[in-house]
Amino acid sequence: MLDYFWLCLSAALAGGINALAGGGTLLTFPTLISVFSRQSSDMARQAGVFANGTSTVALAAGSLGSAWGYRRELRALSRLLIWLLPPSLLGGWIGVSLVTRLPPEYFDAAVPWLILTAAILFVLQPLLVQRKPVVALEGDAPVPPAHDCDQITPWNLAGMIVLQFGIAIYGGYFGAGIGILMLSGLGFMGFKNIHEMNALKTVLATAINGVAIIVFIWEQKIHWPFALAMMATSTVGGFVAARFSRRIKGIYVRYFVIVVGFSLAAFYFWKRFA
Repeated sequence: MLDYFWLCLSAALAGGINALAGGGTLLTFPTLISVFSRQSSDMARQAGVFANGTSTVALAAGSLGSAWGYRRELRALSRLLIWLLPPSLLGGWIGVSLVTRLPPEYFDAAVPWLILTAAILFVLQPLLVQRKPVVALEGDAPVPPAHDCDQITPWNLAGMIVLQFGIAIYGGYFGAGIGILMLSGLGFMGFKNIHEMNALKTVLATAINGVAIIVFIWEQKIHWPFALAMMATSTVGGFVAARFSRRIKGIYVRYFVIVVGFSLAAFYFWKRFA
């Protein structure tokens, strides 16, 4: 019961973190590793594999909860999702397929650098992105578009599709920090509304994780008693965080994203080189 308590607590906190910025795997993955290492000898030898599969299932449920919490923002983003969901699904399938065919050491070496780069880009995004807003004229007064997606050009859309495909491959392979990568990419493509960015990120992450879950189920790398308990608490955590985030100024959410990004980078650098 104590194992279930810590697993459910980590899943609830991870669901909330994923709704705001991403990086919830940092909580669930090491907790699951600790629990699986005390199980049967066969499961203990594959603790990392089972932790990866079980954590993916648990946090995908949290993404569904936070996506429902962002349903108001998603209504305005439906046309953009039509373009970004296919590369997310295809890239996620490619990434999770690589997990079963390549040694993990190759990509593990790049993980700290990818997350650190994404965090730095997110910090510098307001300074580096120079955007001329497209406005609709009403009389003599310019009226700004109601949503960021109303200003996306065809070239920006093409860039978003390519970038999302690459992020989805990474997400299908491992997944930690894909929220940071997607938020950084959306920022450089012209998005400024942090809540709309979070809504897009949440739905696309759910699609990527959904493909990964199918493969993990096929390979029987999920411990369902733990996964089902964590799914319930991560869903609650994701929904509560998504609803609460609207009451927070966008600048504070941005600060939170930056802290999570650099914390993730520091953790994976320590894990690799300590």
